[in-house]
Amino acid sequence: MKTIIAAYSQNQSGSHASIQAALRTLLRVPWPSQKDFKACLQLISVLQWLLSFLFMGIVFLLLLIYLLFTSFWPIPALYLAWLIFDWDTPEKGGRSCAWIRSGSIWNNFRDYFPIQLVKTHNLLPSQNYIVGIHPHGILAVGAFCNFVTCSTGFCEKFPGIKPFLATLAGNFRLPVFREYLMSGGLCPVTRAAIGHLISMNGTGNAVGIAIGGAAESLTCQPGLITLILKNRKGFVRMALQHGAHLVPAFTFGENDLFQQVVFEEGSRMKSFQNRVQKLLGIAPCLFYGRGFGSVHSRGFLPFPRPITTVIGEPVTVPKIERPSCGTVDAYHAMYVRALLKLFNDHKVKYGLSETDELQIL
Repeated sequence: MKTIIAAYSQNQSGSHASIQAALRTLLRVPWPSQKDFKACLQLISVLQWLLSFLFMGIVFLLLLIYLLFTSFWPIPALYLAWLIFDWDTPEKGGRSCAWIRSGSIWNNFRDYFPIQLVKTHNLLPSQNYIVGIHPHGILAVGAFCNFVTCSTGFCEKFPGIKPFLATLAGNFRLPVFREYLMSGGLCPVTRAAIGHLISMNGTGNAVGIAIGGAAESLTCQPGLITLILKNRKGFVRMALQHGAHLVPAFTFGENDLFQQVVFEEGSRMKSFQNRVQKLLGIAPCLFYGRGFGSVHSRGFLPFPRPITTVIGEPVTVPKIERPSCGTVDAYHAMYVRALLKLFNDHKVKYGLSETDELQIL
């Protein structure tokens, strides 16, 4: 290449000297390495996921409202007609799309942190399961990657088991966003939707539920391991009513992905957060992570820290259509013991110390 430049410069006059200098400068510029290119793809995959979950619903809602007042009004009108016709689909198993769940973009998403799924016991295809996911974290990144995408090999590790993930029912009222959620196997966290999957959809279904929900996300802080679980018993009652086995799952590293601004109990901001959480089911968290350009800058992207979800031993649950409060309490206590055992057996292996304890509120 340098020989060509030299020959070219000898046969050309002054006006081409600048071209020669530019080419020489270009040769000295280092090209991005394969590692840099892969890191860029990982960053983009996480960015698109974050933007989709935070803004897709409201953006399409505003867009369709705007189109109603333009010559393109038939588009929102037709979609509204479809929405009315399809309103109950999320409650009846949704429309999971295999090619979306297995897209290569999710491999880049997985490798950004990275995220891994650890199996400790078999799940039988002849049974249905409710998988309790702990902790919720800010955005339940581990739950999404393991139960919505195929990137961590859930279906290979648990052959014959179909994973689903329950999320806020209000998300399925947002246009287009609801289609995106259903394509990934997400369902509303309602009795009707979960009941359908573990009773009307055959066997081999595993519905993941972040038990602590939005309330738990308000307690999320790096280094803190606090779960909202003591009075969360609805999932146990549902498991008993349908004979679905209970499976504890703990995601190590989930609380380390963001830094949250925590307000003191009794303060106005804390009261506002609690009020919104109870009324709307969402937690107005103030959090930050890394910036787009540098790991050390501040932004809204999650920190690239390892996440490991460990699936524990199933708690066998009988089918009791009308379980008593005492029965629910007994199986809830069994579930809590199984979760604590799972946490204590694996905490040192995945970044915690022997003295770290799981606090259950």
